[in-house]
This record gives sequence, structure tokens and C-alpha cells, in this order.
Amino acid sequence: MKKRIINTVLFTLLVALFVSSFNIRAKAEGDGIKVEAKSALLVEPSTGKILYEYNSHEKFAPASVTKIMTMLLAMEAIDSGKIKMTDKVTVSENAKKMGGSTMLLDTGEIRTVEDLLKGIGIASGNDAAVAMAEYLGGSEEAFVNMMNQRAQALGMKDTSFKNCTGLPEDNHYTSAYDISLMSRELLKHPTILKYTGTYMETISEGRRTPIELVNHNKLVRFFKGCDGLKTGFTNEAKYCISATASRDGVRMLSIIMGAPTYKIRNRDASMLLNYGFSKFESKQIVKKDDELEKVVLNKSGDKFFIAKASEDLSISVEKGSPCKITKKVIIDQNKKEYKKGELVGYCEYSNNGEVIAKIKVYCDRDAKRSSGFFDSLKFNFKNLFKHSI
Repeated sequence: MKKRIINTVLFTLLVALFVSSFNIRAKAEGDGIKVEAKSALLVEPSTGKILYEYNSHEKFAPASVTKIMTMLLAMEAIDSGKIKMTDKVTVSENAKKMGGSTMLLDTGEIRTVEDLLKGIGIASGNDAAVAMAEYLGGSEEAFVNMMNQRAQALGMKDTSFKNCTGLPEDNHYTSAYDISLMSRELLKHPTILKYTGTYMETISEGRRTPIELVNHNKLVRFFKGCDGLKTGFTNEAKYCISATASRDGVRMLSIIMGAPTYKIRNRDASMLLNYGFSKFESKQIVKKDDELEKVVLNKSGDKFFIAKASEDLSISVEKGSPCKITKKVIIDQNKKEYKKGELVGYCEYSNNGEVIAKIKVYCDRDAKRSSGFFDSLKFNFKNLFKHSI
């Protein structure tokens, strides 16, 4: 009897999982979408809203899509000031001997961090990835530990990195969903699109024979608005891609894993991106220099400044969906004095209660915060006479 109950429960769970999976794919197929890859995902990257998914948490070898994490750690180090684009990196024998896709670096060759980013983002150079890993982590092994720690911090629960290149190795895997997490994080460093969105580049400085780089992501050339991020292929992983494109202020991100050919990979990724663009539109929220809030600095209200937007802000919203945008200005309260044009905090925007964007705000004039004691004394004295009259 007990065994029969257990079997019934297991059967019910299996049916539920099948129906759930079927409904996800059937809904998309109803809109004309049917991918041939083993796994696929379409995301609006600013909010993380999933528009289409198929086997998105299944674990597969990612091939060179792995390098998204390599580029992410590099961009975080650059934007935090830990390293500079102009830093010189000496290529090790270990980096030079990497197989697969390379940018043909030589042992002892000195290249800048920017050169290596070009080699990784455009040509998917395994030698460039290892050179970058050794520069940031001291060794590839230490860098891989950094990759796994960052993956854990991003909530990438389906991922295990064993190298920084994506070359075949036991227990090196991730999922389409996890790829979307690190891809979205990398998109917060838009400088990377300068490299992943370049189709061809030549590096000649310090070399007798120039390095000719050609992007493995052909969508950069043939799909309108595509400017990244990374392709991958090994015999085990088959054809993979994390592709992003922007049109009319809307950005989309599609992930394909395990496509049987590169043509099917590119077709499936393009189909998903087009589907996303058909569902979303751009909405301008604020323009640069718009007044956002009056910030009062004393009880009397006669000391204040106006917080203004430091940049334009547009968001992607689903066509036809209700949109209720609210804002919250957060000012640095520890400052005693505010200077005209100085960044003094940020403005947080929410759509239907969900935070969707933040922009920095600046002060429109020189202003000082009053001393608490004397301001209170002045305020109370003023109110005393006011009420006496």
C-alpha cells in the first residue's frame, strides 16, 4: 500500500513536470517559435523578465560562452580601478600553448589588457583568456576559483567552472539560465560591447606580423542591432551563443545551447531576439538635467537645492501592459556641504513596485546643511513670535 502511494505521488510529479515543460514551449510555439537547440532562453536584461525558456536549467558544456565570466571579472577589475586598459601583460608559455581558437600570441609577448579583451571578445582567443586569467588571479587555477565565487554570488546554481576558456574538461558545465545571469551582469559594463560588437580588428603594434581578429559571432554583422556577447563550440557542447541586440532603445538577450549546427544556432538566437523586439518597446522616463526633487537642508525650509538627473533614462516595457512608474531620490546625508554640479546621490525608479533602474543625481547649486542646534534654535525662536502674534 505504502509503495503504491509513493508510486502515485512520483507519477503525479512527473506528469506535472511534463505539463509545465509542455506549456512553456507550447505557449512560445503558439507565437511561431520552435527551437532545435537542447536549451534556450530569451530575457529582457534590465529586469530579467523571461519571455521564452526551454530546458533553461539543464546543465550542459558551454564551450567558449564560458569566457563571458572571464570578461566579466576583467571588466569589474577595470571599472573598479584595480587594473587599467593600458596595463602591460606578458604572455606565458602556458597561455601560448592553448589549443582551439587563439589570437596567435607568442611566449614572452607583451600585450595590453585592452588587446587581450579584443582577443577574447572578438576572436575567442583561449591564449588571451589564459593570459588575462593569470594577470588577474596570479594563475589560471586561482582565477577559476574567482570565477566560481562570482558565479555563486550571482546565484548561478547550475554552474561549475574548471577553466577560463571553455575547453572540454570534466565537470565544466552551466545552464542557459545561469548564462543569462552572468551576461546581464556583463552588460552593466557597456564598454565590453565595443569589443564583442566588433566584427574585424587588426592589432599590429609591437609585432612583425599583425594579428587579424575576426568575430566568431556572425550575428554582429548580419543581425540588426547585435553587439555581443559570445559564441562557443566544442564537439561535446555543440553550438552555443549568448547573443544580445538593441533596437529603438530596447535590448534583448537570447541564449542557445547545444544547437546541432552554427546556422541553426544563429537562426534560433535571431528568432528569439525578433520575438522579444515584437513584445517590448522603449519608454523615456527622464531627460538629463530634469528636476527630480527639492532637497531641504533645514527645518525652516529656506536652505535647499534641487536634485537633477545626471543622464537620460529610458526603460523597456511590455507592449500593452499597465505601467506605473514611481521614483525615490536618495541623497548622501553625511555631507555638510553640497557643491553645484556635484553628484550627491541617486534616483531609484520602480515599475509596479519593482525596482527597474537607478540614475545618479547632482546638485544644482552650492548649499550648506545648517547646524542642528542653531537651526532648531532659530526655528523655535521664529515660531515663538509667529504664534504670539
